[in-house]
Amino acid sequence: MRTVELHRLGQISYAEAWKYQETIFKEIVQHKIKLRNGESDIPTQDHLIVCEHPHVYTLGKSGSVENLLLNEEELEAKDIEFFKIDRGGDITYHGLGQLVVYPILDLEHYFTDIHKYLRLLEEAVILTLAEYGVSAGRSEGLTGVWIDALGENPRKICAMGVKCSRWVTMHGIGFNINTDLSYFSNIIPCGIENKAVTSLQAEINEVVQFEQLTNVLLEKIANLFNFNYGNNEKTTLGNPLGS
Repeated sequence: MRTVELHRLGQISYAEAWKYQETIFKEIVQHKIKLRNGESDIPTQDHLIVCEHPHVYTLGKSGSVENLLLNEEELEAKDIEFFKIDRGGDITYHGLGQLVVYPILDLEHYFTDIHKYLRLLEEAVILTLAEYGVSAGRSEGLTGVWIDALGENPRKICAMGVKCSRWVTMHGIGFNINTDLSYFSNIIPCGIENKAVTSLQAEINEVVQFEQLTNVLLEKIANLFNFNYGNNEKTTLGNPLGS
């Protein structure tokens, strides 16, 4: 069983977390090149980052800036950052109360199938929600996790967008736990009109213990990918999660 290095970064700016994961990502990709060239025989190390971000909108490389409904002055007035980034998907929101997970995995340790990778991340969230008595699933043709996906009121509770190069992943998921959902009204989330966004707090009508849920999700991910977390867990860079 593989060991994954866990990084709990706490509350951290999007830019700082992006730089942090990109540094790890590039190191793994470069190490894979050395392995292919016979310059090393040490296997690549997998990582998983969990954190929260202050208010920020991020636009994936295939997204449309028209799905951001605020101009620069309005963003500044509301103290919201905006980044165009190199993941798949369209526009999404990150904010405090949302659990962000960035797996930086060498998929050649597991399987070389990006669709299977996304389905397993979705499954981890679905299984976590089940622990809180919430039934969730998938919406055909759409990435992420939904409540009442086939019903009259489909609503998204977890967005996903990833990048993969040489079978190494980065970026990941935004799971709405105690999130202020009003910020989604400033965008067309994931470029999908006429579908709502929700949070676990909204679904069960109570504030969720953030750290406890984080640990449940981490366990589900580890079980689905068949890895464990090492003892050299990285300490918080920012404020503790859920504070």
